[in-house]
Amino acid sequence: MANNKKSNKNQQPSSAKFVFWMVGIVVVFILGFIFLGNHTKPDEKAKTKETIDYSNQPFLGDESAPVSIIEFGDYKCPNCKQFSEGIVPIIQQELVDSGKAKFYFMNDSFINIDSIRSAKFAESVFQELGNETFWKFHDKLFAKQPKDPNAEKMDVFTEKFLADTLKELVSDDEAKKVVENFQAKKSDKAWEKDMEYAKKLGVTGTPTLFVNGKMFTGSIDDLINMVEKAAKGKKNE
Repeated sequence: MANNKKSNKNQQPSSAKFVFWMVGIVVVFILGFIFLGNHTKPDEKAKTKETIDYSNQPFLGDESAPVSIIEFGDYKCPNCKQFSEGIVPIIQQELVDSGKAKFYFMNDSFINIDSIRSAKFAESVFQELGNETFWKFHDKLFAKQPKDPNAEKMDVFTEKFLADTLKELVSDDEAKKVVENFQAKKSDKAWEKDMEYAKKLGVTGTPTLFVNGKMFTGSIDDLINMVEKAAKGKKNE
């Protein structure tokens, strides 16, 4: 399921656990269809491990962190929105801010043309304006995801919508650079790289998480335990 970095929250791990248990029922409900792959694609077999090139990918955390977590997501996926807003902050507090892991976002754009357009536009943001602005735009897109249950079939994330959304975060001149990058299809290869990984790794739904190249299924506690174990293993090597 990175920085020049997204700003970290100065909360202690214990407070993160407190928040987690305070929203326990809601989080468990979300995890029920996030980690079990509710938003699924048919006819693809899950694979367990693949060597992954993490270069030129947006990530949260310290580049030297021993464990790499990937989220494969789609900007039109409602479950990805819930994951981004409800679960990623816990991952950041527990695993990223502690220096145990880096958190990457890779595209698996399969819902409709909006999915592809927004993913490529976000890649253009990353290429032209860097990692920090990418994550701000990334979060803004999920915040603006339409609530209409039929929105997945609608053409909502138009080029104009994406450019206007970016202008809420950066200057007109900066937004213009991104639009020109997008129109010149300079971000296509980065998007295609993500999609090839999603296929090779056997991603069958979004969001899907990988830890050091291995597909993860389970609860947030399982994820924390898996990352902490992997991080200790790296230190002992």
